Amino acid sequence: MEGIAEFADVRDVHKSRIPEHLKNQNELVDFPSWEKLDLRVAEIKAIEDIEGADKLYKLTIDVGELGERVICAGIKKYYEKEELKGKKIIIIANLEPRKMKGVESQGMLLAAGNKEKDVCVILAPDKDIEAGSKIS
Repeated sequence: MEGIAEFADVRDVHKSRIPEHLKNQNELVDFPSWEKLDLRVAEIKAIEDIEGADKLYKLTIDVGELGERVICAGIKKYYEKEELKGKKIIIIANLEPRKMKGVESQGMLLAAGNKEKDVCVILAPDKDIEAGSKIS
């Protein structure tokens, strides 16, 4: 039993080394977990409405050497189709596919929103760079 108590003490010491401003985060991600994400630049090629979806667009994107794929994005309230065609975006390329309103989404675009949920901004490279470029 004494060995277990010593182990618990070591874990508490480790927790006490976390900076105060990080203790309020939902969950800390270790570096090896972060390295698993495949973040890429993609270019939006086509934008379609999804039947029965008032928030989602179906986006066909070019991810360079990874090819074209479809992702669903809940940005309809914030962007008109015309604003999106040809836009370079940042995506998570290795996210497990998920069906949304009958459409298989093969990734996720990254966007920022305020807490009131009345503003949504798609994250994009600040200079032109080819589709498929890795984010690191």
